[in-house]
Amino acid sequence: MKKLLSTASLAALLVATFASAPVWAQTAAVKVEGAWARASVQGQKATGAFMRLTAQDGARLVRAESPAAGVTEVHEMKMEGDIMKMRAIPALDLPAGKTVELKPGGYHVMLMDLKAPLAKDTAVPLTLVFQDAKGAESKLSISVPVATTPPGGAVPAGHGHGHKH
Repeated sequence: MKKLLSTASLAALLVATFASAPVWAQTAAVKVEGAWARASVQGQKATGAFMRLTAQDGARLVRAESPAAGVTEVHEMKMEGDIMKMRAIPALDLPAGKTVELKPGGYHVMLMDLKAPLAKDTAVPLTLVFQDAKGAESKLSISVPVATTPPGGAVPAGHGHGHKH
């Protein structure tokens, strides 16, 4: 029993350590920073996950997977005329050494057909699938903290007041 508790404590410590530290995929060498998913409420069937991705040698984010959602897609939001549109994209280019931000109102991972609400201060498992220049795929599984605001407490774009005092 002691060994089981010790193992569980070590696992919890590792999860906490890796959740706050940048994560590198072994073959794609993609660093993930500032990952978070927006909390949802009962009856809400979709939410977004956001993060910063930096690929050492360049890569593409070709898909995302999560057991918490029936459908997980990489999306973009952009203005078309005077209408903001959201759509799934087949891949997101990650130029070598440049950070690509997935954020509210821009690129993001969309979690749809949620199997249960994502509660604040929990975590959601997410697997990112990358493709390198040769077409080889690699997967990076991360535990994404669930929150109502991004890490650091900044208010996401499109929320709050738009006027200045």
